[in-house]
Amino acid sequence: MSDSQSAPTLPTTRSHLFDPPEEYGRLREAEPVSRLSFPDGTLGWLVTRQEDVRAVLADPRFSTYMARNSSPVRAMPPEESGELPPGVFISMDAPDHTYYRRLLTGQFTVRRTRALVPRIEQIVNGRLDVMERAGGTVDLVQEFALPVAALVICELLGVSYDDREYLQEVSEIMMSSQLPTSELAAASAGLEAYLLDLVRTKRSRPVDDIISGLVTGDNELPDEEVAGMALPLLLAGYDATANMLALGTLALLLNPDQLDPLRGDDQVAQDNLVEELLRYLTTVHLGTIRGAKEDIEVGGKLVRAGEIVVGSLAAANRDPQCYADPDRLDVTRGRTSHLAFGHGAHQCLGQQLARVVLKVGYRELFRRFPTLRLAVPPEEIETLDDKVMYGVYALPVTWSNSE
Repeated sequence: MSDSQSAPTLPTTRSHLFDPPEEYGRLREAEPVSRLSFPDGTLGWLVTRQEDVRAVLADPRFSTYMARNSSPVRAMPPEESGELPPGVFISMDAPDHTYYRRLLTGQFTVRRTRALVPRIEQIVNGRLDVMERAGGTVDLVQEFALPVAALVICELLGVSYDDREYLQEVSEIMMSSQLPTSELAAASAGLEAYLLDLVRTKRSRPVDDIISGLVTGDNELPDEEVAGMALPLLLAGYDATANMLALGTLALLLNPDQLDPLRGDDQVAQDNLVEELLRYLTTVHLGTIRGAKEDIEVGGKLVRAGEIVVGSLAAANRDPQCYADPDRLDVTRGRTSHLAFGHGAHQCLGQQLARVVLKVGYRELFRRFPTLRLAVPPEEIETLDDKVMYGVYALPVTWSNSE
């Protein structure tokens, strides 16, 4: 294929709730590094084999900054592209990314994660109390997944839970892959202003949270940079966790033979269940995007300097070279390495906290409601195909009150 008109666009059509588009499997087998047409008319690459995706994400010759205005599903008008706001480290390369990430790594300590476990358990069980009082049929997304994710990230960053409706609204806009970029920019500017006010409040009245830790440290960070650092943490921590809680619950409800680890006290088995759900579902379904700083060979193909590469995490996590029967959910598989949290220098900072939230969430949910079941046929469940993160819009569930 020689031009963008003959190259395919990113596969997005799913034939099954939990499986990535079937085209990924064909490409992974026949052409693991294949040409990809972008909506802005440029020609890039799609990488589908796990070995190659890992190679791209680990190679500093691939730039996150270069790819900041690229999308495989939406064109970015030239007049709306520009420089990054200060502190938004996830779209930076070294040494800037290294500097900000090191500051945040000091905040995501093992001590803080362990200290949050009792609070996470309290948050989860508090939401289950609300569900139990409501009785009948509830939407697990609205009554459990979103509130748990919001409460945890608010606790971590020191954000007021009273602002959760605003945070949910702005998150839905900014995680859209279909809305006009002007709407995304407006939502982003509003969230940056909100966080800047919060940072200034923390500077005058610090407590034990990540934002307070950043403004009271020895780094003398400007308020705008701290706000920029907090922005992706807030969005990713809230949206990704909520989607995994809901989608993982749906996967377990439709595969009840996989629930055994949650009925016992085997911590390793419960950890393995979480890892398998992360691998199997891979909510980052549009892939990770990088730009080549120079000519680089990937999987036997020459990627030219300036070309954009999309690494499909969903395809990589179903690679038969890495997993036996990869399209089957198997929580007894044992702890396996996967790319649900990315790889390399930009691997998710909050992954250990996310694992704790998911483990506690699934475990307590199915212990409290052992008869939990879908309240609608699976085919009626609407999925988040138009979002950066895959999940479900709503998940109506019910249970037997006799338990």
